[in-house]
Amino acid sequence: MLETVPRTSRPIRAVLAVLIVCLLAVGGYAGWNWLHSRGSKAADPDAAQRAVPVPVQAATVATADVPVYLTGLGSVQAYNTVTVRSRVDGEIQKIAFDEGQMVKQGDLLLQLDPRPFQAALDQAVAKKAQDEAQLVSAKADLSRTSELLARDYATHQLFDSQKANVDGLIAQIRADQGAIDNARTQLDYTTIRSPLAGRTGFRQVDQGNIIHAADTNGVVEITQIEPISVVFTVPEGQLPAIVKSQKSGPLKVRALSPNGKETLGEGVLTLLNNQVDTSTGTIRLKAKFENKDHTLWPGQSVDARLLVATLNGVVAVPSTAVQRGPRGLYVYVVKPDKTVEMRSVAVGPITEDKAVIESGLAVGDAVVTAGHYRLQPGAAVEITNNPDIPKRVSAQEPS
Repeated sequence: MLETVPRTSRPIRAVLAVLIVCLLAVGGYAGWNWLHSRGSKAADPDAAQRAVPVPVQAATVATADVPVYLTGLGSVQAYNTVTVRSRVDGEIQKIAFDEGQMVKQGDLLLQLDPRPFQAALDQAVAKKAQDEAQLVSAKADLSRTSELLARDYATHQLFDSQKANVDGLIAQIRADQGAIDNARTQLDYTTIRSPLAGRTGFRQVDQGNIIHAADTNGVVEITQIEPISVVFTVPEGQLPAIVKSQKSGPLKVRALSPNGKETLGEGVLTLLNNQVDTSTGTIRLKAKFENKDHTLWPGQSVDARLLVATLNGVVAVPSTAVQRGPRGLYVYVVKPDKTVEMRSVAVGPITEDKAVIESGLAVGDAVVTAGHYRLQPGAAVEITNNPDIPKRVSAQEPS
């Protein structure tokens, strides 16, 4: 006999079949969705990266007074340099300075043996006194001869001879005075003094040496370092701007260390050379520095920065915000949603830390100043250096 299935089990089986079909459908959709999302991530590997904010530093566009400098390579030169030499021959009795010493104008440097020159001076003085005594006698003879001539007791020849003798002695006395002056000058030369204020270098002689006026090495070299000069060059194309700026007054010059990190002194431009060097296309300039702290030294290499103008109230950003791409200069602007967009800008003068923006940005915009290498248009950013910038950006409309 066939077994009869109860009628009540048929609806249950139908419900179970429907449930199984639904579960299979839901599982298939979930699997398809997972595979699709995985494929999308593989096709767009930067999507996950864009979802993570990129840490950057930013600054707000503002107006500022921007100084415009011309930079040139330069070298320090002593304001004056002199090699001290002896003007007479003699033995060095005393050396009154130390090597590397700062001396003032007129300070004693060397003392030579003065005795031979003092003796020559005394001899010249005695000779003059002798001739003056002879002149007194000659004038008396001339006076007596004049009286005798008036009485016809003397000849004109004798009178003329007496007069010539007096005139000769007067001339001899003048020569004696010249000899005295020369001897006194030679005696003064035995005391060698500094002709200017400056710093002494290596001493070329020692006490007890015999030095001569013909010696070429000299005694010591003295360089004037207060004030001091810096000579540098700039491109000839900057000449019109320099000439124009000079009409407003002396131009300021800063001397910096070769790495540009340390300011060594500040001075003023004193010379614009009278011709351009055609071989290099540059023009030489000279600046004067007081150099009271002796940070500048003759022969030292420096970077000279000449202030030619100051742009007042211009739109400016930190110079690190400006980047160069295939289409020119651009910046990354932080939008209110904390993502960035690439914006082309027209840039004016770029100084040490500022770049003048002629167009493309408005005051209040936020621009990225560091962290560009990980950015792309639309990337989310996190500003790390100034937490208030995102608030200000969110409070304004994008420019």
